[in-house]
Amino acid sequence: MNMKKLPTCYGIIPARYSSTRFPGKPLADILGKPMFWHVFKQAKQCSQLHQVVLATDDRRIESAAQKLDVPVVMTRADHPSGTDRALEAAEHLNVPDDAVVVNIQGDEPALEPAMLTELVSPFSDPHVKVTTLVRKMDPDDAQNPDRVKVVLDKNRKALYFSRSLIPYPRDRQAGEFYSHIGLYAFRKNILKQFVEMGPSHLEMTEKLEQLRLLENGIPIQVVITEHQSVGVDRPEDIETVTRILMDLY
Repeated sequence: MNMKKLPTCYGIIPARYSSTRFPGKPLADILGKPMFWHVFKQAKQCSQLHQVVLATDDRRIESAAQKLDVPVVMTRADHPSGTDRALEAAEHLNVPDDAVVVNIQGDEPALEPAMLTELVSPFSDPHVKVTTLVRKMDPDDAQNPDRVKVVLDKNRKALYFSRSLIPYPRDRQAGEFYSHIGLYAFRKNILKQFVEMGPSHLEMTEKLEQLRLLENGIPIQVVITEHQSVGVDRPEDIETVTRILMDLY
């Protein structure tokens, strides 16, 4: 695929202070730096991103970012999701409607930069509106409702995402399952549509915001990656990502 035909791509890292399971998570110390710094450092290694910016609602995070020379945009505190926050940041940055906005999870300090390259590569096709990543998963893991599954059509567009086991192997044959990785890229005009549509029925039922797109007829192009995604959900996850980063650095 010819990367020269890509539209301009912007990486935005939503970073809110409040978190039920891990308050102040973006500022969590990992090897002497706050977690958001490691996410930024990894994302900056993706040469397809024209700019990478932190988007926060908290002055403590803003101050820490400024001290570390991480570009930061202040956003409202009432956003229901990181996707909504990414749109406000994109508007502050005057991102053009035909550019691509990459919503980078702020709790992935060990993010593999190649995953971002994989995520934006389909946008060389002007018909692609939204992309996301998946990875093949072990059938035993597919039973876990915390692991979001996705089924694809023959063109690798998403048919459905669910916490349930999909596809369901009725005849007990060994199936092929894909685990969703929560990285998204949107054309800016589609991101704006996404936010303006508001939560959909399926989205609220499964608690999966990507279903809003499918329910409104907006296709999601899926890229299958070989890379592993390791996030920080709870304080005890810091030890795991610290070990990974020590090997990377």
